[in-house]
Amino acid sequence: MSESQSRYSIVERLTKEKLSIISAQTSLNSDVEKAKQEYESLKEDEKDWEKSIEDDVAKMKRERAKLVKDVERDAKNAKERKKSKEDSYKLKLKTIDDALKRIENISKTAPA
Repeated sequence: MSESQSRYSIVERLTKEKLSIISAQTSLNSDVEKAKQEYESLKEDEKDWEKSIEDDVAKMKRERAKLVKDVERDAKNAKERKKSKEDSYKLKLKTIDDALKRIENISKTAPA
């Protein structure tokens, strides 16, 4: 009977060891699957991140192009304002010169 108990004891230990190994194998498969899912998730996140960056760059390009157009328009308007002011100043100077000539002519013809 002692021999029988010994065999049962050995079978029990080996069965426990077998179950432990099967459990470890299952855990390995689970770890691999988890790592695979994490990798896939990270790949998707990377695609979203790249798309977000592309969108940001496109937005910045549009804003920059708008700024360039605005500055170009302001420069053109400044040039037109300069021309308009120059014309105005020329007209004022001509008016003053005309007035001075009239005063000079009056002074020449007026009795001293």
